[in-house]
Amino acid sequence: MIIYGINAVVEALRGGRVRRIRVGPRHDRRVDDALALAREKGVAIDRVDAATIDRAAHGGVHQGLVAELEPPRDYSLRDVVEAAAPAPPLIVVLDGVEDPHNVGAILRTVDAAGAHGIVRQARHAASLDGIAAKASAGAVALVRVATEVNIARAIEELKTLGVWTIGLAGDATDSYDVIDFNLPTAIVLGAEGHGLRRLVRDRCDRIVSIPMHGSVDSLNVSVAAGVVLFEAARQRQGQRKSEKLKVRSEK
Repeated sequence: MIIYGINAVVEALRGGRVRRIRVGPRHDRRVDDALALAREKGVAIDRVDAATIDRAAHGGVHQGLVAELEPPRDYSLRDVVEAAAPAPPLIVVLDGVEDPHNVGAILRTVDAAGAHGIVRQARHAASLDGIAAKASAGAVALVRVATEVNIARAIEELKTLGVWTIGLAGDATDSYDVIDFNLPTAIVLGAEGHGLRRLVRDRCDRIVSIPMHGSVDSLNVSVAAGVVLFEAARQRQGQRKSEKLKVRSEK
């Protein structure tokens, strides 16, 4: 996997997944700091000319840094669910989200909200390197990703693992904030334009929407993911505080 951009490369270095770095002829202090971290981690550094690093980044905005990562681990659904322990799992399922900017932003939000992983489709899904990796600001090297052939079947498997599946759709009558996200939960997001596919939607335990109060009738899928994930994080933080207060009162 090839990633580029300072933030993405630095986070991958911190995660111990970088095999080799290429650095262009022009760079700044932030690149120098990244190179110092690479040396500390024992990562090989190749100094290359401008044309070579541009080719390595496939024309992307690389900020003078391109990294080759260790192959990503192939997580199963069970791996992602069980890795959440002792917390109840909080997972995002992507049903045909193909825009790499959106996928990268969702990866970043999953990490920021303390969620436990992403489930994506093998086909009709953005590659996790390049643009998606840069948009993730390094979260691509941190978030567990399970790749499934069939998302509808993946939802059924999540149910057998005890995970409540919540689909997001603009026409749903229930609001997302009525959901108890303290339960093991998978948030299922469809692609922009057509949203959740029918078979996927039909298999979700519940369908909810984000109420719109302005003139537009929908949000970008990565923004919608952020709204719902941070509602889940808010609820879970409140639950933890309540549990701590209960323990103190019992002492």
